[in-house]
Amino acid sequence: MTGERAECDVIVLGGGPVGLAAAAALAREHYAVALVERAPLTTFEGPVDSDDWDARVYAVSPGSAELLRAVGAWQDLPAERIVPIETMDVRGDDGGAIEFSAYELGERALAWIVEHREVCSALLKSVRSAANVEVLAPSEPASIAWRADSAELKLADGRVLAARLLVGADGIRSWLRAEAGIPGAPRPYRQTAVVANFGIERAHRGRAFQWFLDGAGVLAWLPLPGRRMSMVWSAPDALASELGALDPSALAQRVAETGAHALGALECITPSVSFALSFLTLPSIVAHRLALVGDAAHGLHPLAGQGVNLGFGDAGTLASVLSAGRALSDPGAALLLERYARKRAAPVTAMQFVTDGLIRLFEPPRLKRLRNAGMRAVGALAPVRRLLAQPALR
Repeated sequence: MTGERAECDVIVLGGGPVGLAAAAALAREHYAVALVERAPLTTFEGPVDSDDWDARVYAVSPGSAELLRAVGAWQDLPAERIVPIETMDVRGDDGGAIEFSAYELGERALAWIVEHREVCSALLKSVRSAANVEVLAPSEPASIAWRADSAELKLADGRVLAARLLVGADGIRSWLRAEAGIPGAPRPYRQTAVVANFGIERAHRGRAFQWFLDGAGVLAWLPLPGRRMSMVWSAPDALASELGALDPSALAQRVAETGAHALGALECITPSVSFALSFLTLPSIVAHRLALVGDAAHGLHPLAGQGVNLGFGDAGTLASVLSAGRALSDPGAALLLERYARKRAAPVTAMQFVTDGLIRLFEPPRLKRLRNAGMRAVGALAPVRRLLAQPALR
């Protein structure tokens, strides 16, 4: 296949949930799309054991659910593997507390908890069902040649793909971003997210919990279907190593004690998995014939569960901007890419400011009394709670 050359409108590099969503959204706008992913996507296809739960889950916001519905993926998610977050109980490290309620906000749910595997599986079905998308996976990118009116992506097997726009959805250490010469490197938080799923003694009733811990990071419990919950413990690196070394029963006991046994006794039902956490902001998320989406464009702390939602927002906005500018007959036109970057600047910057600011606020011991007093004040004011919740919903 050496030397084989193919042309399309858009190449999407990266087959995670955001890359799949971008490919599906662009295909819906009648662009010819090539989706390139290094790893095989067969892991997202085929039946799933009813007792097999993915340790990696997402809190999909109502706005993101609308995008997934528009591309036909939400309808393919199995209802028995989705659960709504109806209330969110947030606790400080010295008595501060805020509760968010979907009912108070006029929403069916604050978010829906969906497994990584199920989201990717449903999106992959949407992508494969589109006649104008070619999926190349596994396929390794080798080099890029930038032209005035196109970009050529050479693959490791010698094939060449040419398109008027490249979309980088290849993660926080994006190869495509580096090839385009966009400066910026992830800044480590010196925290690691330890994730695992647990069986629970008491019903969660659609309630999520989050604790800002004194010197121990942020612990979140997210409801899963039935008597199960998913844990994300964003812990200092040393503590994360300690947690990762615990056997399942010891980890369950440690997590239950740290969460004040809010759901009774716990039983570990998946092995724990760890992810290093980092912050990323870039001087620009676009360049010549290039748009970045998802973690390739920005990185933030997972305490608000908004990383994948910002990525879905990128995908939806990019497709919308290109559709509105179709009269230019060039999806890689600089005018359209600049418009996309402007539209994403405010929501991304605001979410990064909030999440990064909260982590910094909860680090210094001297600010403990002030931050918890602030939480109590916000918790007592419904209009302020609604104001805080709105960006996360949409």
